[in-house]
Amino acid sequence: MNLEQYIKEYHEGRSDWFIEEVQSVTNQQRVMNVLNLKDYLDGKHKILQKPNEKFAGKEYVPRKIVLNHALTLLNFQVSFLLQNPITITGKERIAKEYQKVNKQGKYDRLNYRILGSMLKYGQVYEYVYMDKNTIKSKLIDASEGYPIYNHDNEMIAFIQAYMVDGIDYYVVYSDDVVETYNNKGGQLRMTGRYANLSGLPIIYKTTNEVNENEGKSELENWISILDSLEDLISKATDAYYKFITGIPVVTGQQLKGEGLPVDVVGAGLCLDDGSTFEFVSNKFDSNAFDTLYETLLNALYTVAHLPAIAVGRTDISNVSTEAVRILYQMALMKAGQNEQYIREGIEQRFEKIRKLLEYKGVTFTDDEYDSLGLVFSYQLPSNDKEVIENMKMLREVGGLSLQTMIEQNPYVHDVQQELMRLKEENDTTYSSGVDNKTQDVVFNENVDVSRENT
Repeated sequence: MNLEQYIKEYHEGRSDWFIEEVQSVTNQQRVMNVLNLKDYLDGKHKILQKPNEKFAGKEYVPRKIVLNHALTLLNFQVSFLLQNPITITGKERIAKEYQKVNKQGKYDRLNYRILGSMLKYGQVYEYVYMDKNTIKSKLIDASEGYPIYNHDNEMIAFIQAYMVDGIDYYVVYSDDVVETYNNKGGQLRMTGRYANLSGLPIIYKTTNEVNENEGKSELENWISILDSLEDLISKATDAYYKFITGIPVVTGQQLKGEGLPVDVVGAGLCLDDGSTFEFVSNKFDSNAFDTLYETLLNALYTVAHLPAIAVGRTDISNVSTEAVRILYQMALMKAGQNEQYIREGIEQRFEKIRKLLEYKGVTFTDDEYDSLGLVFSYQLPSNDKEVIENMKMLREVGGLSLQTMIEQNPYVHDVQQELMRLKEENDTTYSSGVDNKTQDVVFNENVDVSRENT
């Protein structure tokens, strides 16, 4: 089923079919979920909705402590995978061209934003286009994107819908055309129609067990634990202050006055004969609080695949690279999963870049294109000296190629540029008389190096 058939069958061929699609119940539920996640990241947590309490006719405002652990967990996952830029590998000609596109389009920064949005909201969209002979991409927020699938679960169109200053804007993407609309003035109208050179936007999404066309936010796995942590620490703080101040209890009759102001320290009471006064306080069990809090926090770090060592909860000293890898095993597993999500999208991006380069007259053979690869370098604490020594030994016994050695070098992030520099150095004889390839002194027979000539 193509787009024309879809519009005819589901929207009776109406010209404003995309508005109905955006306003469908399924799409609105998904967008509302994304907006709720944004509110949570903005600090609007469940604990803040806790009502105030009333006692003896007076309103009591309990403490409502907000913990922003979610942002820390998200930042760790993104930085662990993409702190070091992704390396593009392949045959020299195509790798050089794709690295040029990557630099001009600022794709390293874009990848960072893509992974962050994907983990926060479950999905994000990327549209690749040509701008003044430069290949670029723009991100479409999860709350603005509406992919359309046919009954074969194939994406046949994509709608971007958003509102600015009370005006609704729509961008409708099909395989070969992009159309723009708005309702400025109260009436829907088309404002542009353009050729679509790169095809439909790319969808980056996580795994969702319920709906394979939608991703699932990492926050949805953490929120219940975070809410429990905030509730526990808020109640414990109130209980602790009641414990240290206590509740004054008077039996009998006070001779005069209307009681003591709550802010006065060191005042006295005049009581009738036989009256008593005492402070009553509950017992604050700090051990029970510590146990509950640590249990919840450990559960949060386990679900988020965050090693305790990364947040300073484990003391270490003089550990080897292998020991660090064991401590970071959960984080490595999660990074590998996130790598597959973003790798799938970048591979689609490469296909669209290849298509756009053809419009510029730059073509590649299938063998060249198939040689393209991506190398991710996780931000894993390591003993660089140990890594380099291991690679050196493998290189000496012929068990490691030069390119692989450079790709795994912790000090190198641009493999192709480093290979080119090595090639230039190996092919260069410096005017100083030193051959950089052999480091042996080479004299030019046309130059007199005698003392008299100096």
